[in-house]
Amino acid sequence: MISLGCAKNLVDAEIMLGSVLQHGMEITSAAEEADVLVVNTCAFIDSAKEESIDAILQAHQQRGLGKKPGQKLIVSGCMSQRFSRELRESLPEVDAFVGLDQVSDLGAIVQRVLTEKNDAGLSFVTDRPTYIPDYDTPRFRLTPSHSAYLKIAEGCNHPCSFCVIPQMRGRHRSRSPGSVLSEIRALVAEGVKEINLISQDTTYYGMDLWTAKAGPRQPVDSSRGPTLAALLREIQKIEGDFWVRLLYTHPAHWSAELIETIAQCDKVARYIDMPLQHIDESMLGRMRRETSRSHIEELIGALRSGIPGIALRTTFIVGFPGETEDAFESLLEFMERTRFERLGVFKYSQEEGSRAAKMPEQLPTKIKNERYRRAMIVQQRIAREMAAEKVGRELRLLVDQPLVARTEADAPEVDARVILSEPATVGEFIRRPITGSRGYDLLA
Repeated sequence: MISLGCAKNLVDAEIMLGSVLQHGMEITSAAEEADVLVVNTCAFIDSAKEESIDAILQAHQQRGLGKKPGQKLIVSGCMSQRFSRELRESLPEVDAFVGLDQVSDLGAIVQRVLTEKNDAGLSFVTDRPTYIPDYDTPRFRLTPSHSAYLKIAEGCNHPCSFCVIPQMRGRHRSRSPGSVLSEIRALVAEGVKEINLISQDTTYYGMDLWTAKAGPRQPVDSSRGPTLAALLREIQKIEGDFWVRLLYTHPAHWSAELIETIAQCDKVARYIDMPLQHIDESMLGRMRRETSRSHIEELIGALRSGIPGIALRTTFIVGFPGETEDAFESLLEFMERTRFERLGVFKYSQEEGSRAAKMPEQLPTKIKNERYRRAMIVQQRIAREMAAEKVGRELRLLVDQPLVARTEADAPEVDARVILSEPATVGEFIRRPITGSRGYDLLA
């Protein structure tokens, strides 16, 4: 299996491979040995689609070089879900297309693909996905043994004008608290030290299970039903030495209760991933972000004052349709003043089927590239200054490789690392003094 895209897609890949093992098959890392190749695709932005198409074509081309005559090729993931009809016509070399509702059925689908003769290519894609995993869903984990992603919900209800994820993954649907807690207990029992909670909007967790629905600006109250705050309090009670990390939160659904809960729960990492996308009021409106500049600024103040030592990670989009130089300058000023501990920048991608794709005032690539460079130069300087401030402090680290670790402020794959001068045991927590910095990374 080749799995592309985000951590949510990676969990889908793990579930698909769990289904394959459940059906008595073996997984191989050598493509030429396999009876079946699976490409798990991403379709979030244009570059992700291009990467997915390249991976499919490459997998097809290498089939002729393998030891297995009649080797089959299956395409799964977001691109398969969204474009299966078009892909069946343009990629006749693919034997089957699998949607997001079929991730736990891959084993049975593989058996069918291997036995049925079908020149046109099979499609198992349904229109609107409704599937969510459970605690006992078989998974073959693709992450290091000490770190895991745990999907607490699927789908999204937000109307962001640049995004087509709700069209691909369906409406938000939360797992039950009991299901999530059972899975965490099992992971901790296996020795997992880091559990990364993921969904399209982690802060919306549980609200779809309430009898009375809350609007995006209404106060969140756990007495009305399951909430992320209530879930974190239950996770805190689980015995073991581990930390839980919150990824993909939305600024519209934070509450005083959630901030207070994180401050009180020492097993919750002092790290918040909250993609803001922009700060200019007109841009937030055009992006349909359901929040305002004043709300975002107040929330950041509340997070930093309410949770001492918190590291804030965000992402911004530059070059969105209608983004003026003034709007971009206001974003740069906000970055300078707020000084996010972790920050990424995306160049706007015109997604077919999104509201933003039809907007006037689409900006040329040259302006997008220039604004991307200017924003990253600002953040690189801030990141260097923040790294230098850590020198001399002793930090708790999680060891990923004998000479590579991460701080509480660093999520796997997307953030910085700590380079160790002496080897340490992989998968364990250690405390080491920070001796220097190199680029984004720290030295210890």
